[in-house]
Amino acid sequence: MALRLIYNVGRRHEKERVYRHMEPEYDDNEFRDRFRFTKNSLQFITDLIEPNLCRPTLRSHAIPAFTQVQLALRYFASGSPMRVIGDTMGYHISSVSRAVRDVSSALCNISQDFIQWPETQQQKNKIRDGFYDVAHFPGVVGTIDGTHVRIQAPSGDNEYAFVNRKGFHSINVQGVCDHTGSCHDSFIFKTSNLGRYMETRHRGYDMDGVLLGDSGYPCKRYIVTPYLRPNSESQVRYNKAHVKTRAIVERCFGWWKRRFNILHGEIRTNPEKAVKIITACAVLHNIALKLREQMEDDNQEVNDVPVVRNHVDERRQVREHITRTYFS
Repeated sequence: MALRLIYNVGRRHEKERVYRHMEPEYDDNEFRDRFRFTKNSLQFITDLIEPNLCRPTLRSHAIPAFTQVQLALRYFASGSPMRVIGDTMGYHISSVSRAVRDVSSALCNISQDFIQWPETQQQKNKIRDGFYDVAHFPGVVGTIDGTHVRIQAPSGDNEYAFVNRKGFHSINVQGVCDHTGSCHDSFIFKTSNLGRYMETRHRGYDMDGVLLGDSGYPCKRYIVTPYLRPNSESQVRYNKAHVKTRAIVERCFGWWKRRFNILHGEIRTNPEKAVKIITACAVLHNIALKLREQMEDDNQEVNDVPVVRNHVDERRQVREHITRTYFS
């Protein structure tokens, strides 16, 4: 229960001070339900980013780093407005806003430590083996998909650029995950570092494997897609294995959005801050997997409508090779 204190300031008016939260005692399940992490895990996160949260201040009651992380995680987990988070936890909305901003930025600063593309052959082979166990689809180093995260309409001349084909404002997030559901990267593929890396440095199927994408992606030497009109039994078997294997990334988006409900609703910030919040949630998702935080599998998929593009024939050679070799 929050305690609100009213102080008389001078004789002319009253001023309401920021009130402090009287912390209830949660057991681990109650704590995880509200913050998506146990207390020990939340302390682990705090230790990672505390240097970026504790700054010199003249305030006599600076908010501790652990509490800042709590405020941000409660916002990410519940998707409730910041004012509601503040009223619930006993802090002014401005304090919640600063905590969300600072924690998001701090998590973005360590994103390269938790969102990584597999570089060594040993890492790639482990991921290949994990994907192969799903539906015997060979050579897969990642599954790729996209989802829209709704944002409030931004101000400015480029407002129209954030309207998606479904008619609402959003950030278009594309992600690659491994067989465990851990994010490799999040990006708009063609303009991303990973997109450029795969286009210029991919050494072929045997060395670097392939990504699995749906029919919204072009079929290339490093991205293989399903057959739109399979005309043989081997192509049908290929499609079945492709769908079953690629479903991992759809489940990953489902877990991610279920864990952090802010991604289900509307992020009411400008696009730049929204991108930081989205990235912070991706980092937290991978940390949760690393710490083996429990997450109920809701088996929900993210069903964005794909854009079907014209595919170039020579770019289908890897797909044809896989079909003939493994599914005939």
